[in-house]
Amino acid sequence: MTATSSARVAPVRRSTQAAAHKAAHKGQQTKAAIVDAALGMATHVGVEGLSIGALAEAMQMSKSGVFAHFGSREELQISVVREYHNRFEDEVFKPALKKPRGLPRLRALFDNWMQRTSVEIDSGCIYISGAVEFDDRPGPVRDALVDTVMTWHAAMKRAIAQAKAEGHLNATVDEDQTLFEIHGLILALHYEARFLKSPESIARAHRGFDHILARCGASS
Repeated sequence: MTATSSARVAPVRRSTQAAAHKAAHKGQQTKAAIVDAALGMATHVGVEGLSIGALAEAMQMSKSGVFAHFGSREELQISVVREYHNRFEDEVFKPALKKPRGLPRLRALFDNWMQRTSVEIDSGCIYISGAVEFDDRPGPVRDALVDTVMTWHAAMKRAIAQAKAEGHLNATVDEDQTLFEIHGLILALHYEARFLKSPESIARAHRGFDHILARCGASS
């Protein structure tokens, strides 16, 4: 190949690479838009209620077009679980890290969790509805749900441990039991607010958290 022909090939190669990059970027944007729509649906019909057909109609795409971005309905469901978890972290976990270690951070985690829960009362929580749908159904979707919930539990338990280390809670506090009781408040809130329509449920959950802290010897 001569120098002249090489010079002609280089722009063509760069143009091809640019086109491929643009197509990949567009594909990522389309996939993200599909996941966003699917997450919106899942809050109302559950992760198991998702269908390629309904998503295709909502996105004004063909079923094969939607399917091509995931390869299976199961992979779509897992993508929705992961996106839900990412948003949960952005709204609940990450802002709390700006608070000082110990009780201030633990309170922030609960307050942020409660704020998100109060919004989800009108839609639904993927963690809770997913547990009902997949509690006895082994497989990748259940594994994804368990993994995300356990990741959040680990963050909350770490905050409890830090509160003990800072002297904000008694050194004898059982971290697992405290986490269990705090999580129980959230589960009770969803049941009371969504199913029983109790107007006092949010206030009761906040009081319940204060009672847990008082029993654990909260000092600040």
